[in-house]
Amino acid sequence: MKEEEPNRSCLLALRSIILGQDTNITETIKYGMPCFCYKKKMFCYLWTDKKTREPYMLMVEGKFLDHPQLEIGERSRMKIFRVNPNKDLPVKAIMSILTTALDLYRKGVIKIKD
Repeated sequence: MKEEEPNRSCLLALRSIILGQDTNITETIKYGMPCFCYKKKMFCYLWTDKKTREPYMLMVEGKFLDHPQLEIGERSRMKIFRVNPNKDLPVKAIMSILTTALDLYRKGVIKIKD
């Protein structure tokens, strides 16, 4: 990871939280970004905003997620959750978003090809 502090530590902590959610989550690189998949279906990405340089978690199926801190911006499908690398991670909010998103896959709202 080529990010500098404090972004590096922030992204590594987010990575650890995401991977700790479920044993079916795997990590790969797509479009030059760390991508996390649930049973091989893209689930979320970690990246940094080009303008603000702040890290964020991009939820692939964000349109299904209703959380006050998720931003849709110009996107139709995905939403992002911005993280301030200079503050403690909002773990409760992150866990809530990840759990809700994973439940969409687990319950079949988002289809997974076997």
